[in-house]
Amino acid sequence: MTQQPFVSTEIATQPDLWRQVSDGFAQYGGALPQAGQRVAAVGCGTSWFMAMAYAALREDLGQGETDAFAGSEFPAGRSYDVVVVISRSGTTTEVLDLIRATDVPTVAITATPDSPIVELADQTIMLDFADEQSVVQTRFATTTLALLRASLGEDLSKAAADAQTALTVDVDDLAKLEQVTYVGTRWTVGLAHEAALKQREAASAWTEAYPAMDYRHGPIAIAQPGRGVWVFGEPPAGLLDDVKATGATIVHHADLDPMASLVVAQRVAVAKSLALGLNPDQPRSLSRSVILG
Repeated sequence: MTQQPFVSTEIATQPDLWRQVSDGFAQYGGALPQAGQRVAAVGCGTSWFMAMAYAALREDLGQGETDAFAGSEFPAGRSYDVVVVISRSGTTTEVLDLIRATDVPTVAITATPDSPIVELADQTIMLDFADEQSVVQTRFATTTLALLRASLGEDLSKAAADAQTALTVDVDDLAKLEQVTYVGTRWTVGLAHEAALKQREAASAWTEAYPAMDYRHGPIAIAQPGRGVWVFGEPPAGLLDDVKATGATIVHHADLDPMASLVVAQRVAVAKSLALGLNPDQPRSLSRSVILG
């Protein structure tokens, strides 16, 4: 009997973890930015995409000007009230260098208690219960975003219930698609990028991600039968019709919270990886953290 990959077990814990950070928000909330503060959110890879989602959502909810950056691209001279740094391992070179270099107060969200980021950041939020054995991130990233959404006043009960539903969605046909392009609007653009990354990491698959309105400015040219377009959130007017005309498969979980649709995408990535005989826990060329000499 083939052993279930760690990542599959970790994916399945997400509904409970989202409830945990939402219900227990009071123990974390004091460290997170307050309404009206000017904020930068920073991470690398998956953590950057969660930062992108948080930044757009925070602005859309009227909480204050918020920018998102990859760790290596943070503009050192720009003024902020606080920098939120997301790093599962707490050892990623770019984010540690950023914290050392900035005079802005920093809040780190991590899953690793003994990591350097705990000592360097001004405040730390420890989500060690959401850590993962798999190199591929799933539950730490979404639990972090659930916490950040709760900090903005969002009720995560529906999102958690939808994530439970997402664990039952049949993904076999989706895993057979030759290529998938993921699109979103505003805060779900980050989710689109993250969904694409999951397939690239776990299954070495050709995936792309774009803001939904920009998708028709060129990328739609690759849409065809046997390929898919996965829409996060509300699609722009006319987009689904334009995709339908190409013959591509439309994936749009209109009744699910967008983070729950990401859970489905995580499961598709694992299913595709296993179908190809790959190891979704330990993708080629990847490690838990990028530490530069």
